Amino acid sequence: MSGLGGASVRFFRPCPGLESWCLRSSASISKLNSISCSGLCVLPPVCRDGCIKAVGPADVIHSRFAGATFESKIDCTGKCVLPGLVDAHTHPVWAGDRVHEFAMKLAGASYMEIHQAGGGIHFTVEHTQKATEEELFTTFKHRLERMRRAGSTLVECKSGYGLNLETELKMLRVIERARQSMDIGISSTYCGAHSVPKGKTATEATDDIINNHLPKLKELQQSGEIHVNNIDVFCEKGVFDLASTRRILQAGKDTGLQINFHGDELHPMKSAELGAELGAQAISHLEEVSDEGITAMAKAKCAAVLLPTTAYMLRLKQPQARRMLDEGVIVALGSDFNPNAYCFSMPMVMHLACVNMKMSMNEALAAATINAAYALGKSDTHGSIEVGKQGDLVIINSSRWEHLIYQFGGHQTLIDYVIIKGKVVYKNESCGTVSSY
Repeated sequence: MSGLGGASVRFFRPCPGLESWCLRSSASISKLNSISCSGLCVLPPVCRDGCIKAVGPADVIHSRFAGATFESKIDCTGKCVLPGLVDAHTHPVWAGDRVHEFAMKLAGASYMEIHQAGGGIHFTVEHTQKATEEELFTTFKHRLERMRRAGSTLVECKSGYGLNLETELKMLRVIERARQSMDIGISSTYCGAHSVPKGKTATEATDDIINNHLPKLKELQQSGEIHVNNIDVFCEKGVFDLASTRRILQAGKDTGLQINFHGDELHPMKSAELGAELGAQAISHLEEVSDEGITAMAKAKCAAVLLPTTAYMLRLKQPQARRMLDEGVIVALGSDFNPNAYCFSMPMVMHLACVNMKMSMNEALAAATINAAYALGKSDTHGSIEVGKQGDLVIINSSRWEHLIYQFGGHQTLIDYVIIKGKVVYKNESCGTVSSY
């Protein structure tokens, strides 16, 4: 197997001409975001290091790599190539089934009513504390595989169903194990302030996190046992107030973690203003964000991770996506996968963002790729098809990329290949036999 400059190359070949376009995000981040293979075009060759070696018209690519031998080729005639999708907000490590709560919600119970009755986060905490690390890893791995089949190649993964130090570390070890053993990108988030543990006040929980959790986290990071990227707090009435949130986030930032937290979801808390002040990379939810908060986030280049599944399932007010876009906020999307919002599919998230939050399909795709990568501090390596970036790609069985959003729930027959670091990690055997229309 020969390669260019000593590097083995994978080459994904669709057919003369390259039709491509740039999708402009709300923050004027403009990147090459799709390649339509309607005539004959060439996907970017990807080197052994997993990075894209070149992007361009077929004749240019063929000439440049005429002497190279490729490990694999994919004929993408009539298909469309997109950057791998980025899920900027998930809670995928937990035990315990909460399907019964869905019936409670349908009967009119609110999120906080279920929470105060011992359900919600505390129900999951109880079961997650009892579960073994192996049990958690097995279910987590299965969930990541389902996300990957739906086109996600980079996923933000939170702890937060432990609340005590022992279980939080157990969850972070599970995330680290997946990061090292699975072909999928992971951004790890410590979310020990997801709820106030039973028997403690918010102040006591805050002190415990700052004095015990974060120092231990720093120690394990330095030893290489775990790798954590972000710190998260559920800033909400009846959970962690603004003052406690500030203390935890600042302490996390001081240990080198990116601030990426829940804010302004159920009540206006001025979380957006706080995040902008502290230099947060991103804030999630924001259903109750103030006008001043939107302005502050735009000025601070703090990403808004909007979660249309949550607003849909909890019947909340929709986040002000259009206002944020118009104000220049960097809008990203996440599935918020958790026992309360059971959705693995970023294509369905994009569809909901378009229908319920009035985003265009271009905006939704940018929000689920380059902007979501930005929200995780990874837009220099992920989220678009560019030379030098990681070769994370999704090939769909359509010459129009819009079908990935338009066909609600149709990704099972639309997504033909998922590629991570130039390696095919999912091949849909039904794509060649089942029509995607």
